[in-house]
Amino acid sequence: MNSNVTLIPARRRAGNRIAIAEERPKLRVAAYCRVSTDSDEQAGSYEVQVQHYTDYIQRNKEWELAGIYTDDGISGTNTKKREGFMGMIEDCMAGKIDMVITKSISRFARNTIDCLKYVRQLKEKNIAIVFEKENINTLEASGELLLTIMASLAQQESASLSQNVKLGLQFRYQDGKVQVNHNHFLGYTKDEEGNLIIDEDEAVIIRRIFREYLEGASFRDIANGLERDKIKTGGKRYKWHLSTIQGILQNEKYMGDALLQKTITTDFMEKTRIKNDGSAPQYYVKDSQEAIIPRDIFTQVQEEMVRRANMVSGIEGKKKRVYSSKYALSSICTCSRCGDIYRRIAWNNRGKRSNVWRCCTRVEDGPKACDAPTVQETELQEATVKAINLMVRCSSSMKEILAENITLAMADDNSGELEEINAVLAAKQKELVKLAHANKDYTSLANEIDRIREKKQRILVAKAETAGYKKKIEELKDFINESGDELTEYDESLVRKYIKEIRIFDDKFQVFFKAGVDVEIAR
Repeated sequence: MNSNVTLIPARRRAGNRIAIAEERPKLRVAAYCRVSTDSDEQAGSYEVQVQHYTDYIQRNKEWELAGIYTDDGISGTNTKKREGFMGMIEDCMAGKIDMVITKSISRFARNTIDCLKYVRQLKEKNIAIVFEKENINTLEASGELLLTIMASLAQQESASLSQNVKLGLQFRYQDGKVQVNHNHFLGYTKDEEGNLIIDEDEAVIIRRIFREYLEGASFRDIANGLERDKIKTGGKRYKWHLSTIQGILQNEKYMGDALLQKTITTDFMEKTRIKNDGSAPQYYVKDSQEAIIPRDIFTQVQEEMVRRANMVSGIEGKKKRVYSSKYALSSICTCSRCGDIYRRIAWNNRGKRSNVWRCCTRVEDGPKACDAPTVQETELQEATVKAINLMVRCSSSMKEILAENITLAMADDNSGELEEINAVLAAKQKELVKLAHANKDYTSLANEIDRIREKKQRILVAKAETAGYKKKIEELKDFINESGDELTEYDESLVRKYIKEIRIFDDKFQVFFKAGVDVEIAR
């Protein structure tokens, strides 16, 4: 052989039609099909693609079907969640496939990096990818150049589509149209027109969660109770996470409103969603659906969350304390000397074991900081029984006091001020919309609206506290009316429901009820 001649050995190329006399194996050809949504129209397209490639490959005598790989209703902007696609790549790398046929680059991938990565990965294994729409064979010389151009266009198309979807959602939000995945939204379902309606069986669970929280239960108490009673979450699971309980208690939809665009997508390719920290506008729709929880109860819960998170004790209120609901007496027994709360302690006095309650300042800093008395738990419990029985025995005079409390509470009504604020907010909101549509700076106006809303929130909290106070009075009145015999033993549930604070002195206990009355019990 001439030394200037280099032998290039024959290699089987995908799609090579030159007849070879020797018998050669058939090309193992696979097809990849994908549609990007779950709509009926696209589902039909999906079925058509599968049938088309099955028939197409089987008609070619030089090919044999290596498989039809599919992904139905999954986005193509990245390949992380595409099980069919990843299964096909694995089979290619395992030597089970010689050629892949797919409809177009946008069906294969809308991400240029992903597209070129897998094309080159398969090219190294001498595996061709044929894109029918663009008429590109990746093993041909011009294939990768064309592919780079086409994949970039496909990615731009995807970015444009993502932006259009965002704009469409914003227009819906501006019209007050609420979109919620009700399948995992405990308490609501949808009617035939797609509107949220109450699911009464599930609404009972939501009301229970709110009621127990206001009665003093912690997130963990509520979760444990729901698990104990075999109640399922919105995701149809029996495991209740504390974050699930908190999310329900803070979800404004349960009082009939809806805050839209709580989260935003930061990367259209990776589908990364983060909490909207003000980077994008939000839309608050009042009375968007029927409420499960009354507005005043919802507001009371929010205020109670703030109180528990910022719990302090001591006369100057400088000591940070963690809210506890393990026992009914936790966080409600206070020291008359230093103002700190009492803590339950297992005590061993010369071999005699008992549970006692001690001032936290004394426990942490010693008797010199506070010499408040130590109280046996049994004595505290007996004091609550005596206080509740005193309410029952003095029922007629107590009812008069409770009636006066209701009158005094309702006298401080600020509904007129609230109406004025609502009118101002409505006018400011219209002004804000005009500036936003005109692409003008609205920072100053937005700050002013925030200040007005904060004032409104303070009024709403005050109204909620008044409504809650009135409810506690009515509950105690009902208890007094319905009580027959006096209590003979300590009842945790009654303490949680009716008693707000027990102030401990050397010679007495002062028991404050949530209904605004207090009694003294001698030690």
